[in-house]
Amino acid sequence: MLIQIVAGTLLAGVASVWLAWVLSKSFLSRYPQHMLSLAAGALLATAFINLMPEAFESEYSVHALFLIFFAGLLVVIVLDKAEVWHHAHEHGQAGEQCGHQHAHHAHGPTGSWSVLFGDGVHAFADGILIASAFLADWKLGVAATFAVLLHEVPHHMGDLAVVGSGSNQPRKAVLKVSLAGSMTVVGGLVGYLIVGQLGEWLPLFLVFAASSFAYVALADLIPQLNKPMGLRQTIVQMVWLLVGSLLVTAAVAVVGGHAH
Repeated sequence: MLIQIVAGTLLAGVASVWLAWVLSKSFLSRYPQHMLSLAAGALLATAFINLMPEAFESEYSVHALFLIFFAGLLVVIVLDKAEVWHHAHEHGQAGEQCGHQHAHHAHGPTGSWSVLFGDGVHAFADGILIASAFLADWKLGVAATFAVLLHEVPHHMGDLAVVGSGSNQPRKAVLKVSLAGSMTVVGGLVGYLIVGQLGEWLPLFLVFAASSFAYVALADLIPQLNKPMGLRQTIVQMVWLLVGSLLVTAAVAVVGGHAH
């Protein structure tokens, strides 16, 4: 299980940076809204189709689990207000749009380091959540890894624009953001050690993970998509959101479906 957690956190925390770098040079960078919709769909599906049902199969009462879900939302809101969950800056715009947005809020070396610090803190938390999912069921771990990966790619595209601003060595920016993303692995190891010792509390960790995923999707990503648009654009947006949810569902199905 430890090897799976390390592999999953490496994929979500580090590989996502390199994938973002590749995509930032492709035509997809011109469609940030599609990527955000994809990420939102993946997070919502992981929270409500994978993590929550698993928790509900435990001996905890539905009332207790929803109480933890509510408490988890409150905790994440507080962290967001402290600009910890929000990566210490505006979150998640992709491609050139993301670069302009971040550059406006984080000029110079100080801004770059604040971005990297915020990334590291958030990556550490993601690692704990991914470890919790793997400890419950490795298929849930795959779903959580995939959801975090899809969520982090558009975010990292913006980070690379900020950290690499004013530099003619873009690979240095990739390495810096990758280092921050590697905190996902550290979080995964801590989660393995701590959550693994609290096996009877595992359903509560799953509900907390679900609440954090739902919050990021509903309070962070989707509001960025709530802009005046025509019917065609709205349909396209909903299609991408559905694709994100289907990708997570397919990932779980490919590795063997639900364990129970």
